[in-house]
Amino acid sequence: MDFKVWMYLVYLAVSVGLTIWVAGALSRNGLVFLEEVFSDTRLAKAVNSLLVVGFYLLNLGYVTVAMKHSGRIDSTSQAMEELSLKIGLVLLVLGFLHFFNVFALNRYRRGRLRQQATHPPLPPAARLPIVGPQMQPPAPPAPAL
Repeated sequence: MDFKVWMYLVYLAVSVGLTIWVAGALSRNGLVFLEEVFSDTRLAKAVNSLLVVGFYLLNLGYVTVAMKHSGRIDSTSQAMEELSLKIGLVLLVLGFLHFFNVFALNRYRRGRLRQQATHPPLPPAARLPIVGPQMQPPAPPAPAL
């Protein structure tokens, strides 16, 4: 086999291995976060499963699309350089997907907590006088001369 075939095999092995490892770690550790976000264990487990499936589809789809290399690979060093570029891009995609998921879920969580809050986020700065039918509002202050 030539260098290109070996590069493809190593690329697929490393990329699929990283995808499976990261998906498992995110699934295990993210379930606690999702339970906090949704405050419902059953919903958190369902969303966790959906996120893992979407993660696999997006990342493995990217891995297969990015596998093609049109140039010649004539040496081991060229194969290693191309391999490192491809695996680096896979890692960047994994990181971006993770960041986006955490960002979106945290925004949802903050909105849910804000709706459940029973008090305003800040204490009142002052009290307004109660104006009833028999009370007159205070006169505005006279301008200083």
